Amino acid sequence: MRRDIPPLAEVRRITQKKRDAWWTVLLVDPVATPLVRFTAMYTRITPNQITWGAFLLGLGSAACFAFGDWKWLALGALIYHLSFILDCMDGKVARLTGQGSVFGAWLDFVFDRIRVMVCGVALMGGQYERTGDTLYIWLALAVVALDTLRYINSLEIFKIRHTMRKQIKARMRAARRAQNEAELAFMEDLLRDNPSADIEQDLQRAAGEAPYDPQAPYDPQATEESAGADGEAAPVARKPQVIDLHQEFRRKFPAYLRARSFLLRHRIRAHLVSGIEFQMGVFMIGPLFDVVMPATIVSGALLLVFELAIIYKLLLSTRDFTRTIDSFEEQKVPVAV
Repeated sequence: MRRDIPPLAEVRRITQKKRDAWWTVLLVDPVATPLVRFTAMYTRITPNQITWGAFLLGLGSAACFAFGDWKWLALGALIYHLSFILDCMDGKVARLTGQGSVFGAWLDFVFDRIRVMVCGVALMGGQYERTGDTLYIWLALAVVALDTLRYINSLEIFKIRHTMRKQIKARMRAARRAQNEAELAFMEDLLRDNPSADIEQDLQRAAGEAPYDPQAPYDPQATEESAGADGEAAPVARKPQVIDLHQEFRRKFPAYLRARSFLLRHRIRAHLVSGIEFQMGVFMIGPLFDVVMPATIVSGALLLVFELAIIYKLLLSTRDFTRTIDSFEEQKVPVAV
């Protein structure tokens, strides 16, 4: 037995993400986190072994789906959920024990894609054999295509955001060298470290109050004042400048800010229908209630809606990025060669 594993509350802090899918927060973490602590404390199971276990359970659920009968569908749904719990545990065990690896991340990604593909084909194939409805064949293709589209879209959006942040950081480094500029921070990073960081600011914006402008030019000579121990004003270093690449989105959708603030307080990300919810709609809700076709159609439609919303948010973010870069040009900040 390992004696260096902390209490459950500390395990939650170490292993649980600050923002996660609502399905994971409500239906997976309450089970997975105690199991993670037990696994780390009493066994020598590695994260990669857990990944293999999740994959094999996924194949087991696919075998159940292929039979097509409701009892097998319900059993397949339960096995799929267990597979997903294990899939969430491998990363948590890796963070808790320090056993994470690049290969483990690759293995987890590849097995996830294979599991979705095999389960999608088996589920829809079983329903086709059961009903003879050719729509299930198209649904099998749709499940695989939507899962692939989601990952491609996520990867490309990440690359674009990384490029925008890299260019802004390069301009800010040049500004600091030329003008002794303040440090730079991104609103996304502040939110990731502290999900409640900008809730107050968002609520002020939603109420129509004048917000702090994170892209306002910074005067390197300016300081804030606060009362010292002797009652006299003492200079305080100015906080890092915050670059918010989602300003236009925030202005266009003020009602969204209150909903997001509520969700963040409960660790739930605002992207309510992601790949996780899509999979659960197709492989758990549909089979469990014997409504495979409608559950798959509704889950796929909701996934597309949220993916399009992310793309639209990215479009607005690129406009904020252009304005930020233009502000450096207007201030005639020299750029290092």
